[in-house]
Amino acid sequence: MDLFAKSQEKAKQREDIPLAERMRPKVLADVIGQEHLVGEGKPLSRLLNNPPSLILWGPPGVGKTTIARLLAGDRNFVQISAVLDGVAELRKVIDRLRMEDRRAVLFVDEIHRWNKAQQDSLLPYLEDGSITLIGATTENPSFSLIAPLLSRCKVFVLRSIDTEKMRKLIERALFDREKGLGANFIKISDDAMEFLIADASGDARRALNTLEIAAQLHHEITLDNLQEVFQKRTLRHDKKGEQHYDLISAFIKSMRGSDADAAVYYLARMYEAGEDPRFLARRMVIFAAEDVGLGDPRALPLAVAAAEAYDRIGQAEGWIPLSEAAIYLALAPKSNSTYMAYKNAVAEVETSGDLPVPLHLRNAPTTLMKNLGYGKGYEYAHNQQVTHAHLPDELVGKHFFQAGHRGFEKLLFEKKDK
Repeated sequence: MDLFAKSQEKAKQREDIPLAERMRPKVLADVIGQEHLVGEGKPLSRLLNNPPSLILWGPPGVGKTTIARLLAGDRNFVQISAVLDGVAELRKVIDRLRMEDRRAVLFVDEIHRWNKAQQDSLLPYLEDGSITLIGATTENPSFSLIAPLLSRCKVFVLRSIDTEKMRKLIERALFDREKGLGANFIKISDDAMEFLIADASGDARRALNTLEIAAQLHHEITLDNLQEVFQKRTLRHDKKGEQHYDLISAFIKSMRGSDADAAVYYLARMYEAGEDPRFLARRMVIFAAEDVGLGDPRALPLAVAAAEAYDRIGQAEGWIPLSEAAIYLALAPKSNSTYMAYKNAVAEVETSGDLPVPLHLRNAPTTLMKNLGYGKGYEYAHNQQVTHAHLPDELVGKHFFQAGHRGFEKLLFEKKDK
């Protein structure tokens, strides 16, 4: 085989490896987007070659696996996946490491996928120093990892890669002749670059995978042929994870803050990412009663109607009544007076217990009860001005409901005063 043939064969072997893998940094200094953790004097750089047990928490494609490999340095690096491997495989690996190499670093990818019992199985080995554990997770460790495991590991938070860092990463892959696409002289238009960066949503692996597919199909990558490759962006969303709670929290707080633009934005984010629309509808029904309340009593039936409308219309156009409800609720006057009234009443019940109902309010279906004074002195409100109290004697004068001063509630109590 001549030198040219050998060169072609070597290039072919290299191209068989995905671009994202080829471009994986070989030293910590080349890691992009985590400058708060890596670099001169930064926490992870000071742990190079001698890391303690730790957890790397961050969104997909930001370098968790890469950083774990680099932190291990010259130590043996053993990787398992919590998606594929259970306790039996874990014990086999650890038993081998305890005999062969106690300095090895055990990397558990997607560690949040293990249940409590599986996570518990790590504790004895961490306790006696048999292994150094590096776990990677996309889920909030406070919710997804058990407390004893967290107490034995330092948590480092990785960030989504921002726009400029993502541009630098893509350009590195385009121009690198040895590992990247530089030898192919791929060109990309400015608007295609912007689309690629936006589509990646901070995920380097996604950006490089998209770039690689587009480069296989087109020598010059334009916005049109890039959109041809990916017809619709897949939004990152986990219905049970932190992203779910962050988005619904932002949705509720945007409506509470009367920001209709933000409310409909977060609604669209969740709806298009596959969130259960009935969950969104339920949250708006609750919001209508809790946060709008007597500020605008029309909000509750409107939210209920939007939920029922979705059930009749279905997924394709069900977003229309949900959008109407979200914007109405955001713009409506707000009052949590009824919500707080109930909370105040509950607090009193917990404090004062089962106080007796005043006799004049009690039902008197039998002669005995009448003779005992049940119902005596009750004033029928339709016939006369009521002068007696309704609360138990010990609570007379207490106020649980505090009327607000906006919207319908204001009109309601102004009319009552007149």
